[in-house]
Amino acid sequence: MARTRRASAPLNSPTTTPAHSSALNSARRSLELDALAARTEPVDVLVIGGGVTGAGVALDAASRGLSVVLAEAHDLAFGTSRWSSKLVHGGLRYLATGDVAVARESADERHLLMTRIAPHLVRSLPQLLPFVPSVSTKQRVVGGLGMGLGDGLRMLARTPASVLAHPRRIGRDEALRLAPALRREGLRGGVLAHDGQLVDDARLVVALARTAAANGATVLTRVRVSGADGHGATLTDALGGGSLRVRARVVVNAAGVWAGEIDPGIRMRPSRGTHLVLDAAALGNPTAALTVPHPGSISRFVFALPQQLGRVVVGLTDEDAPGPVPDIPQPVDDEIDFLLRTVSSALERPLGRGDVLGAFAGLRPLIDTGGDGSTADISRRHHVAVSGSGVVNVLGGKLTTYRAMARDAVDLACRHAGLDDPGCRTAGLALVGAPGSAAAFAGAGADGAGSAPVDHEPPASLTARFGAEASTVLGLARCAGPASQIAEGLDVTRAEIEFAVRAEGALDVDDVLDRRTRIGLVTADRERAHDAVAELVAASLARLD
Repeated sequence: MARTRRASAPLNSPTTTPAHSSALNSARRSLELDALAARTEPVDVLVIGGGVTGAGVALDAASRGLSVVLAEAHDLAFGTSRWSSKLVHGGLRYLATGDVAVARESADERHLLMTRIAPHLVRSLPQLLPFVPSVSTKQRVVGGLGMGLGDGLRMLARTPASVLAHPRRIGRDEALRLAPALRREGLRGGVLAHDGQLVDDARLVVALARTAAANGATVLTRVRVSGADGHGATLTDALGGGSLRVRARVVVNAAGVWAGEIDPGIRMRPSRGTHLVLDAAALGNPTAALTVPHPGSISRFVFALPQQLGRVVVGLTDEDAPGPVPDIPQPVDDEIDFLLRTVSSALERPLGRGDVLGAFAGLRPLIDTGGDGSTADISRRHHVAVSGSGVVNVLGGKLTTYRAMARDAVDLACRHAGLDDPGCRTAGLALVGAPGSAAAFAGAGADGAGSAPVDHEPPASLTARFGAEASTVLGLARCAGPASQIAEGLDVTRAEIEFAVRAEGALDVDDVLDRRTRIGLVTADRERAHDAVAELVAASLARLD
């Protein structure tokens, strides 16, 4: 059916988002749906999928000066992109499996993220391979050599040691200072290395989408895609606005594990990665990640990773996940027990089910190569190709290399559609919140209110999540007590909830709890914060009407 038209606001309306603003919100969504329905010319690029790859493709294409529409069925980072270990890997694991190209690409992309693109979201994380009795001599030797090779990748990528320090051997006392829960008996220190860690994987996706919007892209969530081919697709507004056919010079399928629903010719073999969420206090509030080898393995590990909100995430598994792809994958009991058992082998006090505050699982969008081996052995190299229907598919890969995936996809899309192409520009393009970014929140808020001056330093947790935009988040807030916590014991401010609605595209309370703040990773935290968040979301949406 034809889309039901709203009355479009004039460009100087208080509900109009300023041109090239990075702000995403319900008012901008309505205006851009109306503009799309009225458009007579095809857009250059239609991107399907609002995960890290789709958002990366939208940014790459928009920064080349192409007209771009991104359509996401749910919310930004709704799928795999929010279920990662939140690590920006340098590719060490891929060296162990002989995949040198992926290892080198990972190190190069990590360098760009940490030094140019998103240094406010990616920081150095100490990683400790502890020399406890359960870690064999072979695992210690190979682990130490591997960390040395990883440092070689760092140097090849020209990442300064001031950003990622050299690996080194440490003694027992330093190991216990970094990871107080380590088993004391038989502890012989360990090897300490460094890798990149995201403060939040979903926040990276939102920053990519907002930066794409600042470069002119139309970013539409709650819009389902059907009938996609090389010339366009039908978009249906899941919020009741009807449907419209969007013509495009090229369509890019970046739907991840759901890519086969867009192109039935695709054969995916998803693998499930399960994580546990623990109270950091249960591990003595570690300041380094623990790296514990799988029993008998020299290339696979379980990590205990310090996170925001006073949590530690333990993961991850790599298991086949055949069958229909669920919207929200669920952890499996055997995997939970495996993770607890493996990490406990290095701890003074074994962890049990009672220590688990939450658990989550994500599906890796791996390409089915037809083999019968473990999904852990499937290459993480990405694949970009034009399908029989003319759609450009971008498949596989990993979070760290999203930018390279997007570059290759847009390069192919431009060649396939004959689009003018000035070349990729994202290697030096800073995301919103990064120092020197040109994509900051611009102009008045969507309710007509600008940013008020902030006469005090934003909380450290706010700066960690928003970088240079932290003061803007507080200055834009119209809620009472903007710098106060949304709930006792949760270092998420009330201003962040309002900003999620006004500038980050959150359309309901679930978007805020589960993807803009990550409060929802722990059910008890979600329940404590729900009512206060719902009240702020409702008030913020009302200001946008």
